[in-house]
Amino acid sequence: MQITDEQTKALTHAGLNLIAQALTIYDSDLRLAVCNAPFQSMFDLPDALVTPGAPFKDTVRHLAETGEYGEVADIDAFVAERVEQARAFVPHYMERSRANGRTISVEGSPLPQGGWVTVYTDITNTKRQEALLRARSDALTDQVLSHAEQLAATNRQLEATITALEEAKRQVVESEARMRLTTEMMPAHIAHVDENGRYIYSNRRLSSVMPGRPSNIMGLHIRVALGDAAYGRIKPALTKAYTGAPSVVEFTDDASARRIRAAFTPDGRGGVYILSMDITEETQTRVALQQTLKRETASRMISGLAHDFSNLLTIILGMQSKLARLPDLSPQASDLIEGTLAAARRGGNLLSSIADVTEPRALRPTATDLAGLLNELATLAAPTLPPKCKLVVRNDAPDAMVLLDKGRVQDALLNLILNARDACGAAGQITVTQRRVHDIWIEWVVEDTGPGFSPSALERGVDPFFTTKGSEGSGLGLSMVYDMTKSSGGDLRLRNAQDGGARISLRLPYRAAVPATTGLVLLVEDTTDIRAVVRDMLMDLGHSVIEATSADEATALIADLPDISLVLSDIQLSGEGTGIDLAHRLGRSLPILLMTSLPADDPLFLKAQKLAPVLRKPFDKADLQSLIAPLKAPTS
Repeated sequence: MQITDEQTKALTHAGLNLIAQALTIYDSDLRLAVCNAPFQSMFDLPDALVTPGAPFKDTVRHLAETGEYGEVADIDAFVAERVEQARAFVPHYMERSRANGRTISVEGSPLPQGGWVTVYTDITNTKRQEALLRARSDALTDQVLSHAEQLAATNRQLEATITALEEAKRQVVESEARMRLTTEMMPAHIAHVDENGRYIYSNRRLSSVMPGRPSNIMGLHIRVALGDAAYGRIKPALTKAYTGAPSVVEFTDDASARRIRAAFTPDGRGGVYILSMDITEETQTRVALQQTLKRETASRMISGLAHDFSNLLTIILGMQSKLARLPDLSPQASDLIEGTLAAARRGGNLLSSIADVTEPRALRPTATDLAGLLNELATLAAPTLPPKCKLVVRNDAPDAMVLLDKGRVQDALLNLILNARDACGAAGQITVTQRRVHDIWIEWVVEDTGPGFSPSALERGVDPFFTTKGSEGSGLGLSMVYDMTKSSGGDLRLRNAQDGGARISLRLPYRAAVPATTGLVLLVEDTTDIRAVVRDMLMDLGHSVIEATSADEATALIADLPDISLVLSDIQLSGEGTGIDLAHRLGRSLPILLMTSLPADDPLFLKAQKLAPVLRKPFDKADLQSLIAPLKAPTS
């Protein structure tokens, strides 16, 4: 029969009550965690002070008021002193006489996870025997004295051993402190769970990796610490680790919208070590690079075919135009010629759409007002809808300037609205909702009251050339939206709403626009001529400028000059560091703009776009100004 956790606790408590000594364990917050029955009886404590959670200071106050420590002039000061000693707890052993005439020994030791354990032993009889022995020392035989001398020598040896052990313990404690400091500094959650899934070690980084979770999780079950949804995602990998096989899982935390990678390693004793990291930015960069590789493959496959097809269409158009100019053509022949010309022109439009898919296009983000973007979208989309088809636009995003390629975003949303219009037919409702998700994403949700997606559309809706519209559709509209989203490091999801109709959510990385400033700008550029030109642009915009030529030099200046309000850096710099490295070092501590002459499909360029706005060289003052959020006019 397997013993439950509750049975184990009951057995442990019963065993502690059988120990002759009194025992207490207080946690790092100076609250009682465990005590046995002899503790209550030894000090005659009320039930409230032997209940888990009882404050240490209340117990000290009670003992002082009942005379346990003898005459105490100022009880408040006495209690405060004892509490401060407890907060700076160190291993100790002491003996003291109680007010009732008995003598106890008190031995305390700190615990690795915080708090301490203390054992109280009644040594009254031992002390009485020692006193009697001293009183009758004259009657001791030489043999007893010899044994006493040997015992004293043994005690001295033991003291030396204890001193060596205490030094070894001190070194272990220092090593553990260094190890804990190291784990606390790492940008990852490091933990150890036992065979029952309860944390027996954890650094305090869970809340930074997965916002909304507690930092102090010692003793908690992993399901309680993570929540049911996240635990359900990692449970298969954790179960595999419990069987002795290391495992890794990646999942999206619904509560924080972050992408998490968790690694589970068996400890060989039934428990599991856990390493969890936030890989949201890494995932955004990865999907963008994957999409670029797909585009390059498609481009290589299609470019040759498109070239030959274009030549054929040119020939067809020329021959059909020539036929149309022949005299005495029958009406039937004219209709056939016109149909052939229409088909050829549609083929030309198809080639243009293919070029948009296969040729890389650099993002051109500008400081964009989200409310204005949505209003313009409604103005563009409304005239294209039937009279009985209603467009509802909801803006749940805060009033803020963000960096977006406004034209491409509006094109994508307009494409989704037109698809929804086709699904609704002559009557229905299309709802567009704009919102910010956890300072990580800007999300647009387009819903309609049509029949919803078919199973094949849910599976293949974003594939190039897939269409449910027959000859009326090219199958490239949704594919182009998907391509733009993934190239930006975002996400596009197709699903059916519970109450019917289609639901498409488009997410792009949230990046706040560089705030308007006329403060000190750090310009990082290793080419003298370019640095001089950009410096003049910044000064014309009202900025003061300080310059650096490498990422290391820029890092040193940022540390020494707290007045820097903006960093403008080239991607390729002198030295080993790049502008991308500089952006990583800054994190969110300072706004940063990057500039480069690299092509749009260069891996460095693609990586840079996920970290900061990128200016393509050559650029002018207006291009630079477009990335900075305009100053709002004061309200009257």
